[in-house]
Amino acid sequence: MRHATVLRSGLSALLLVGAWTAVGPASASAAPAPTESAATLPAAPALLSAMRRDLGLTEHQARARLADEKAATALEPEAKRAAGSAFGGSWLDARTGRLTIAVTDSGRVDAVRATGAATRLVEHSAQELDAAKARIDALPAPSGVSSWHVDPATSRVVVNVVASEQRDNDVRAFVAQTRRAGPVTVETIAEAPRTFAAGTVGGDPYYTGNVRCSIGFSVYGGFVTAGHCGGTGQSVRGWDGSAIGNFQGSSFPGDDYAWVNVANGWWTVPVVLGWGTVSDQLVRGSNEAPINASICRSGSTTRWHCGRVLAKNETVNYSQGAVYQMTKTSVCAAGGDSGGSFISGDQAQGVTSGGWGNCGGGGETWYQPVNEILNRYGLRLHTA
Repeated sequence: MRHATVLRSGLSALLLVGAWTAVGPASASAAPAPTESAATLPAAPALLSAMRRDLGLTEHQARARLADEKAATALEPEAKRAAGSAFGGSWLDARTGRLTIAVTDSGRVDAVRATGAATRLVEHSAQELDAAKARIDALPAPSGVSSWHVDPATSRVVVNVVASEQRDNDVRAFVAQTRRAGPVTVETIAEAPRTFAAGTVGGDPYYTGNVRCSIGFSVYGGFVTAGHCGGTGQSVRGWDGSAIGNFQGSSFPGDDYAWVNVANGWWTVPVVLGWGTVSDQLVRGSNEAPINASICRSGSTTRWHCGRVLAKNETVNYSQGAVYQMTKTSVCAAGGDSGGSFISGDQAQGVTSGGWGNCGGGGETWYQPVNEILNRYGLRLHTA
């Protein structure tokens, strides 16, 4: 149950043709030309404006990036197959607009380049790096360690430590253990991550008790959101205070996802709200954006902001416990944005979990990938 004007604008909006990719230096070889020129890619003007604001791009650069990302997303599965067991990960080189595939065997380079992707020789395969990260996942982490993830560009597992806690004895002991688990690089982060739920305030949110969160994506029969916003069975109220339904499933920590059934006169639509800041966006699928793809977030507190995908399969160490298989972004967020939509073009990506910083001074935000939520509960995304 949403304001009628909001729904109408969402259903009639011109949508961005989705595009996703990965980042990093690439070896030379010609990339295939996109099937559509950057100038002809349809995009809502307000969405392009948000990308210009948050990514520092001109309108032409934003359109060109979207075209590169779309081409790279389509190419990635074929290039990964060509790399075989030598696959070490992938990313988008923002400088060249090229999809780069990391490979551990020089004998696979020609096969990967034949697909149109660039290559980089690395020391460790994706399988080896994932195994090292899994060993770190099994370690108890102190609060001074914020997260860890695989970085395919450096072929290392990156462990992020809160800068003010890096000399703490427990942190140093944890870091020493991670180095025994595999190839590790330690980096610092300004603040510890926190979830983005908030006390009751005005706006257009949903409520569980005295907590305000944001709707993620409509599914047939309800919507998906963050697990820390409410437990299974808890009742949910809408922006107008009327009953929507109940949490049908919820998991946090370990995961941070949930879904709520829709009843009592409410209905679902395949729209991500712009909250009057940008045009509402139709949702047409959930193809996963690669590392370094541009991505935007909608939430009931800070509305619409954009950034880049920084890392995937990151373990985030909240005070309530670790959450696994998260995606890290450069997008800002604040209290009340929890559960809200991360979208790349017209493709659903995930629901806002938490982060550090704010939209005044910057920061980073993690999301739980939407396809994992759909698979976990057997849900079907409501698409246009």
